[in-house]
Amino acid sequence: MSLIPSFFNGQQSSIFDPFSLDVWDPFKDFPSNSSLSQENSAFANTRIDWKETPEAHVIKADLPGIKKEEVKVEVEDDRVLQISGERKIEKEDKNDTWHRLERSSGKFLRRFRLPENAKMDQIKAAMDNGVLTVTVPKEELKKPELKSIEISG
Repeated sequence: MSLIPSFFNGQQSSIFDPFSLDVWDPFKDFPSNSSLSQENSAFANTRIDWKETPEAHVIKADLPGIKKEEVKVEVEDDRVLQISGERKIEKEDKNDTWHRLERSSGKFLRRFRLPENAKMDQIKAAMDNGVLTVTVPKEELKKPELKSIEISG
């Protein structure tokens, strides 16, 4: 997670984070009636926390109202973790009158480059009360062995 604060909406930015593959969208706050805007809002509203413990990297995603069957957690060969899914649009009844429609719907996708010490074959994911938790165990990196060299002369 980037420690550099963003000047956009007062939230942390991943622009300078080497592990994040998210792209900042300069047009996301402009009003639009297109369906593309609705899909982007679901993408933008998928909030992620990533912490590193001595044993693992723990990534949590808030996915309220989404079933675990509607979420995919995948890893690419080049150490990229991808979390994706879709929040379905609620069926409309012609007799209903909407007063406010703020919950986002559509597809979402978040990608993160995992560090070298990630055990790629031991990644686990669990969903509980709308929170997806992905645990990536860490390998213990070997410290370089220091060998003294005798100086002649």
